[in-house]
Amino acid sequence: MAQPSFFQSPPPTTLAAIAAAANATLVDASRGEQVITGLAALDEAGPMHLAFFDNLKYADQLAMTKAGACLVSPRFEARVPSHVAVVRANQPFRAFVQLARTMHADALRPQSWFGCDGISSQAIIDPSARLEDGVVVEPLAVIGAHVEIGAGTIVGAGAVIGPHVKIGRDCNVGARTVIQCALIGNDVLIHPACAIGQDGYGFIFFGPGGHVKVPQTGRVIIQNHVEIGAGTTIDRGSLRDTVIGEGTKIDNQVQIGHNVTIGRHCLLAAQIGLAGSLTIGDNVALGAKVGINNHLTIGDGAQVTAMSGVKDDIPPNGRWGGFFAKPTKQWFREIVAVERLVRDQTATNKDEGQE
Repeated sequence: MAQPSFFQSPPPTTLAAIAAAANATLVDASRGEQVITGLAALDEAGPMHLAFFDNLKYADQLAMTKAGACLVSPRFEARVPSHVAVVRANQPFRAFVQLARTMHADALRPQSWFGCDGISSQAIIDPSARLEDGVVVEPLAVIGAHVEIGAGTIVGAGAVIGPHVKIGRDCNVGARTVIQCALIGNDVLIHPACAIGQDGYGFIFFGPGGHVKVPQTGRVIIQNHVEIGAGTTIDRGSLRDTVIGEGTKIDNQVQIGHNVTIGRHCLLAAQIGLAGSLTIGDNVALGAKVGINNHLTIGDGAQVTAMSGVKDDIPPNGRWGGFFAKPTKQWFREIVAVERLVRDQTATNKDEGQE
């Protein structure tokens, strides 16, 4: 069975052109006409590929690579085998990504899975919905009453857009995604199987009649240039809105509770759980599986290491980690102290056993 390629192959180009496009320097200018047909990792590259090296962890792969050329920083330049053309860049990975974005522009955002260039005859669209020219709606998508969708947006197969939802231009709503009670800006990328705008988890617990549900009457506001990973859920607010700030990037399987406000240009890795009524500032980075308790404030520029549990406010630019999370320097000192206690106790027990 032939192995398919899911993205377009870039046209062949020369090393001289690659160096110019990456704002890099081809160390041996005589190799300027050498042809490169694609990009690859060091351990998989062949003579027609460009790779990059920027981490000593992969020094063995660099030594054994069969790549035709390699982007590398000046400090590692001498490590490149003689048969590999050296393309010098101060930030090799950034230069590599810059090239990849040009050579594989079709991989930057999802395309129509079915090659649709308009509205599929198998989609269901309420007559009151307003879709600008250039909207793509794939088979089995359902668009409700009074929905507004901007030009250039793709609504994936099986997606459901609830009444009165507004989606801006050049967005992508992934297959099987469900959106309700939401206002979404421009250039928002929502991967498949997300759930946005459903009830928040709001109850008065353990009352005489059982758990009493609190009406959730807020909205979800997603600003421009946000990306939301597959399987992520974002609850609508109870009284005030749940807000995702401009440029924020959310990984797969993240849970965002009601009334959460996330600032601009934040990074949320996979499987994070954010309880309700949190306030997260701008440029915050949260590692995978971080859990944050409700009604906390995470200051601008803060970072939290993966698998941490946060029960306290974190100040701006704080570096916190652990369970429960605390400033990382304090956390590391405590780990070292505990290890020392265990080591000393083990040594004491051995000495006592020899008497």
